[in-house]
Amino acid sequence: MAERNSTGLLMMMMEPTPAIAMTLPAEVREKLAELELELSEGDITQKGYEKKRSKLLAPYIPQIQGVDPSLQLDHRIQASSQAPPAGSKQNKSRTPNTRDERFRSDLHTEAVQAALAKYKERKMPMPSKRRSVLVQSSVEACTPPDTSSASEDEGSLRRQGRMATSTPYQGHAHAHASVEHWFNRVIQGSSTSSSASSTSSHPGGRPHNTTNNTNTTNTSSNTTSTAAATTTNPNASTATALADLMAHTQLDNHSAPPDVTGLSERSLHAGERSQVASVRGLPRGYNHASVMETADGISESRVGFRVVSEGVPVSSRVSSKIQQLLNTLKRPKRPPLREFFLDDFEELLDVRHPDPNQPKPEGVQMSPLDGESMGVISNWPPSLLASLQRWGTTQPKSPCLTALDNAGKPVYTLTYGKLWTRSHKLAYTLMNKLSTRNEPLLRPGDRVALVFPNNDPVMFMVAFYGCLLAELVPVPIEVPLTRKDAGSQQIGFLLSGCGVTLALTTDACQKGLPKAQTGEVVTFKGWPRLLWFVTDGKHVVKPPKDWYPAIRDASNEIAYIEYKTSKEGSTMGITVSHAAMLAHCHALTQACSYTEGETITNVLDFKRDAGLWHGVLTSVMNRMHVISIPYSLMKVNPLSWIQKVHAYKARVAVVKSRDMHWSLLAQRDQRDISLSSLRMLIVADGANPWSISSCDAFLNVFQARGLRPEVICPCACSPETLTVAIRRPPETGIPPPGKAVLSMSGLSHSVIRVDTEEKLSVLTVQDVGQVMPGALVCVVRVEGTPYLCQTDEVGEICVSSSTTGISYYGLPGMTKNIFETIPVTASGSPISDRPFTRTSLLGFVGPDDLVFVVGKMDGLMVVSGRRHNADDVVATALAVEPMKFVYRGRIAVFSVSVLHDERIVVVAEQRPDASEEDSFQWMSRVLQAIDSIHQVGVYCLALVPANTLPKAPLGGIHISETKQRFLEGALHPCNVLMCPHTCVTNLPKPRQKQPGTEVGPASMIVGNLVAGKRIAQACGRDVAQLEDNDQARKFLYMQDVLQWRAQATPDHPLFMLLNAKGTVASTASCLQLHKRAERVAVALMEKGRLNTGDHVALVYPPGIDLIATFYGCLYAGCVPVTVRPPHPQNLATTLPTVKMIVEVSKSVCILTTQAITKLLRSKEAAAAVDVKSWPMVLDTDDLPRKKPPQIYKPPTPEMLAYLDFSVSTTGILAGVKMSHAATSALCRSIKLQCELYPSRQIAICLDPYCGLGFALWCLCSVYSGHQSILVPPLELESNVSLWLSAVSQYKVRVTFCSYSVMEMCTKGLGSQTEALRLRNVNLSCVRTCMVVAEERPRITLTQSFSKIFKDLGLSPRAVSTTFGCRVNVAICLQGTAGPDPTTVYVDMRALRHDRVRLVERGSPHSLPLMESGKILPGVKVIIANTETKGPLGDSHLGEVWVSSPHNATGYYTVYGEEALHADHFCTRLSFGDTQTVWARTGYLGFLRRTELTDASGERHDALYVVGSLDETLELRGMRYHPIDIETSVIRSHKSIAECAVFTWTNLLVVVVELEGSEQEALDLVALVTNVVLEEHYLIVGVVVVVDPGVIPINSRGEKQRMHLRDGFLADQLDPIYVAYNM
Repeated sequence: MAERNSTGLLMMMMEPTPAIAMTLPAEVREKLAELELELSEGDITQKGYEKKRSKLLAPYIPQIQGVDPSLQLDHRIQASSQAPPAGSKQNKSRTPNTRDERFRSDLHTEAVQAALAKYKERKMPMPSKRRSVLVQSSVEACTPPDTSSASEDEGSLRRQGRMATSTPYQGHAHAHASVEHWFNRVIQGSSTSSSASSTSSHPGGRPHNTTNNTNTTNTSSNTTSTAAATTTNPNASTATALADLMAHTQLDNHSAPPDVTGLSERSLHAGERSQVASVRGLPRGYNHASVMETADGISESRVGFRVVSEGVPVSSRVSSKIQQLLNTLKRPKRPPLREFFLDDFEELLDVRHPDPNQPKPEGVQMSPLDGESMGVISNWPPSLLASLQRWGTTQPKSPCLTALDNAGKPVYTLTYGKLWTRSHKLAYTLMNKLSTRNEPLLRPGDRVALVFPNNDPVMFMVAFYGCLLAELVPVPIEVPLTRKDAGSQQIGFLLSGCGVTLALTTDACQKGLPKAQTGEVVTFKGWPRLLWFVTDGKHVVKPPKDWYPAIRDASNEIAYIEYKTSKEGSTMGITVSHAAMLAHCHALTQACSYTEGETITNVLDFKRDAGLWHGVLTSVMNRMHVISIPYSLMKVNPLSWIQKVHAYKARVAVVKSRDMHWSLLAQRDQRDISLSSLRMLIVADGANPWSISSCDAFLNVFQARGLRPEVICPCACSPETLTVAIRRPPETGIPPPGKAVLSMSGLSHSVIRVDTEEKLSVLTVQDVGQVMPGALVCVVRVEGTPYLCQTDEVGEICVSSSTTGISYYGLPGMTKNIFETIPVTASGSPISDRPFTRTSLLGFVGPDDLVFVVGKMDGLMVVSGRRHNADDVVATALAVEPMKFVYRGRIAVFSVSVLHDERIVVVAEQRPDASEEDSFQWMSRVLQAIDSIHQVGVYCLALVPANTLPKAPLGGIHISETKQRFLEGALHPCNVLMCPHTCVTNLPKPRQKQPGTEVGPASMIVGNLVAGKRIAQACGRDVAQLEDNDQARKFLYMQDVLQWRAQATPDHPLFMLLNAKGTVASTASCLQLHKRAERVAVALMEKGRLNTGDHVALVYPPGIDLIATFYGCLYAGCVPVTVRPPHPQNLATTLPTVKMIVEVSKSVCILTTQAITKLLRSKEAAAAVDVKSWPMVLDTDDLPRKKPPQIYKPPTPEMLAYLDFSVSTTGILAGVKMSHAATSALCRSIKLQCELYPSRQIAICLDPYCGLGFALWCLCSVYSGHQSILVPPLELESNVSLWLSAVSQYKVRVTFCSYSVMEMCTKGLGSQTEALRLRNVNLSCVRTCMVVAEERPRITLTQSFSKIFKDLGLSPRAVSTTFGCRVNVAICLQGTAGPDPTTVYVDMRALRHDRVRLVERGSPHSLPLMESGKILPGVKVIIANTETKGPLGDSHLGEVWVSSPHNATGYYTVYGEEALHADHFCTRLSFGDTQTVWARTGYLGFLRRTELTDASGERHDALYVVGSLDETLELRGMRYHPIDIETSVIRSHKSIAECAVFTWTNLLVVVVELEGSEQEALDLVALVTNVVLEEHYLIVGVVVVVDPGVIPINSRGEKQRMHLRDGFLADQLDPIYVAYNM
């Protein structure tokens, strides 16, 4: 280790900066460049490179060390991206042979390396991941961090990207300390979160004497990791220089959040990433001074609430992860939009106009290309079966097929005689011995499935020919191993479509299939019911001597059906006729010059494609001997096919690029093999872009073993047209093979340009030889009418020949499109009267009539109008250090459609030993390489653990299944990187508000508020007009009402409290409540010696004590403040809130129970708050029975009655003042709306601490005299059905609950309605069930609640919502009279522009909004423009203003902010009715006149609340409501339990709670990004996946997004995964 590190450090000191490099002599620089090149091309090992390099630089080292540090601070130290990290742990020096040669063309690799060199190691923020998510343990866990990784060798300290790196020799000084620190870390057993990657303890950390500067550079990015900040500093002078420099850098940027919008000066070094050990992961008692430094300086512990203030971000508290993101994110700049947003404008996505300079084809129109004519041979058999009969009878001993076992030993050789007799027997058995109810099971022409494993070619061949002899149609398919095989369901659909009822298989295979309990083979998902017939000897019957199958001449009847899987994953069956099968064998025999008795080695799948055509059909035609190499043997011994060629002196071998590539990796172990017998090496996938590199590399190595260059014969095939073209063997005197070096950017426009200048983005392709004999080939445009292409244009190759397939079985429409294409010339005339078949190969005809293929239709991805081929992208990704990282070169590339364009997704399997740092570095390099070479952005790059991608039958990747899993969120990646910022360029233009277009007073007169529009204003019934026998009206104060009730109806029950068992815990009649209140008043006056007007905090659990002490305070003339008690299990977070409310409300005394008194003074409490500073605490459990001398009478009803404190959803603690007059008015209004009388009973399941919940719990019963059944919501946690059972038991007509209660019932009782019915729970008594809320009605929740409990008699009309806010706690309540609540559908896109556009239900972008209840008596509501404060028209979106006698009188704050108070509580319209005083609710909404009539006979005005103004997100000039984005996100995956969004410096942050295994965490990143793009046209900046319950929710069930934001920025969420979308 020491030796390795020292060389690394030396290397590091020797990285010359541009400044120093200039001081080196020219020849030294030249030699250095040569060395670089040698290393990048693998001509020199890493060690040799370092040795030579240090020798070259040795004379200049003193100079380098002497350079003035400030020089280096201005220059980024150049790291050559071509030199892999010096001595970094992944880069053990390898001999060139072991480099992953999969598809590695030197040309392509050079291009990729050069492209990467253009980007100076551009870094990205690493996603952070919780340890448990890592699927494999990263190497970092057991390797000391490398202090010499070249990618990080510049020291990791950066200030906002402008603050430069430490000098190399300072790094040297720190090196030993950081290694030592690593050992300490291991000893302490720390597990820093994995984002502190292996280089986190990098030299160059911050010396400790600079910590006092942290506050001045508050938003400094990337405080170095604890590891780097070592306390001892041997090199004080450098440190002081650095300290000074830091003190003078960026003092100006004190608290402004960093800029993310463009490439500002700060973010020019986009992507220096210093890894930061996340503070959370450090072991306890770790006393490095830098541990408590959060990313922006010393962290202070901070109470979780902001006191009333306009939600300012708190000194941009950001964790360093996020800061890294900031330094790298670049949003695409957009030109300013001039025209104003018009009303009828349909939001159009930015359409990309074609680039006028893009290359266009210039050649002449191509002329169709004829293959040579088919040779006429005199003894050519009339059909393939005739030839089988001929060889089987005349040459029975001749070998036909040799099968090998997994050790490569021959198991069985099938002779032609055996093949004939066994298939003869099978044919007889199938035709005569299988019957159902005396009917033969099969008739000629029936389809039969052939299910044979890949290691049993003999049984397959017998079954295939047996079917042909029996005139049945074989349908070869893969063996289904599990019920969930990739693509297995689609195969089932194919079998159903073909009407297959019988499957042939082997005994061994049948035993291995999954069985049902009956012992029969299970029916696989999507499969028809099949009879399984085993074709082994004992099951087939010997035919009578005189029985011979009819051997007919080849006809157009179907011979067999080959399956093919389309791009979307659906499976089609391609029918091949007897005539085509024969003609194809004829053509192959001629093209390959096959002769009788030749030996051929076949590595391909013998059931389909070239493996079937060469190894089963044409071989029988020519009596050849096939050596079949099973895939399982290739896996064990990749050289097996070469050994068999050598052993059997085979003349022909049929392979794929993969087989050549694998044998290269294993060939060193073999000395004595020769390939000189080969005359043809047929490369079946020669049309793939990477096959050329496999062929070249294979030739380089095996030329020495007798392989002749001209033997390699690539061919092009397609399931529809069979073989399209093949390079002929050399003896036929054909032109030499061709290679084309084509410009990628030309190809993306379907134009062929031989590349000259730009060497980076080129595609090198080899020809696939000549057209097949007897075929006519042309190239046509891919889309639209099949026009012939020009000679320099890429199109789809089409073939007209007697050797092609004839149809897709059972799909006439698709058959017509593919098998009956009529190509036309530019003038529109058909080029031939013969129909052509499309091959789905993209290519062109080159010089010498050679066919070139550049891609497949299946891999075609059209991004922004340019075409890219999936295989090309795979080849580029593989050229980025493949062997080091990608497991067996397994990469899938496909496109998904997001926001009306294709987006490229790359999924790779990573090697099991790859560390986080490796994978991240690889990902960033792949992005850069693809960007450089293909000029296209990658939307998503995902890494999955080795061997987890769905496999195709022969081990390749099943692309459509991979894509399906990606879209369903079932891929389970272990790393993911989304880059929507760079590749989504078609977003709608941002909206820019135009100055001077507001509606002003003048426009009122000129009718700008469109004529006939009524102003959006509505009011509840007039209280003065409503005569009722309301006795309480004569009392001004609540305490008087209670005294009056205690005298008039002393025993009338007012309250009944239920416990979790549903039994009555306590009750209170009018007199009992009065008496208890008196005792409290005495205690306050005597024990507490309180004065009139003192504030008293009531800290009680929900119950009657709370109510009694409330009235006790009123009796004593004190002002009560109800406070939710701290949670004993969660003091650390709940107690500071109690403390804060007590302090902010200036309470001089706390009334509470004995238990809570103990809790407030406990040791645990002392850890959370300063317990010595509590005011006087009185416990009210045992108060003496005393009467107060007199009950306090306030001098005027405008005096303060109580304070109502609540935390708003934006995290602001706001207390409002309620006067006595407002309190009485509120109670009267609710009484009238809900028709509350002493004879009524209502059930309340709400928290009694603030808002309407408090009013219903403590005030209304006393005022109206009805009995309240109190159900504390907390009790539902132990008994979910408590509330509904109580409602049923007491036959309650009116009940109130909160959303959180409704959600608990919906989730907890959804499946138990039957059990509740058996317990006689009946909800038909309920007339109104109101949800108390301060938000937009949650329509989905209320609807599912109504649906679930409909079975228990709940009327669907009963459920409705209320609306209140801080300025007025009850604006709307459904009440008992009046029309049902209405629902409208609005266009979500119009809402973003503050407009309401009503649409039909189910139309795109529609959003259902439910009316928020009926406006209460005495309440007036108007909708006002938020900016001009003018009134708005009907159905216009604006702020809801309210005027009512029960408005609160103002905020109660420590600071008494008058301006805020005036604006919120006393505001007037800027024109129109400028007299009325309104209170601003801070909520956006609109009024709409409905067709319904209300109680007074007027048309009913409905109020729709859209959302809180403070919560809205201003993005791209539009206003978004978080709930809309959250709803979309929650819908995107079943495992998302909850979601919250917030913005932070122009970035949208989405936090999702994962209800499922942590493996699913990374699946969510892409789904969340997709859905927000599709539905909201927004790019998500950060996706944070957390555990359930992390998103904070207040007592009303509303999300506390601002707390969440603070927790996120302070890095306190303990996320499972954080993804930064680039």
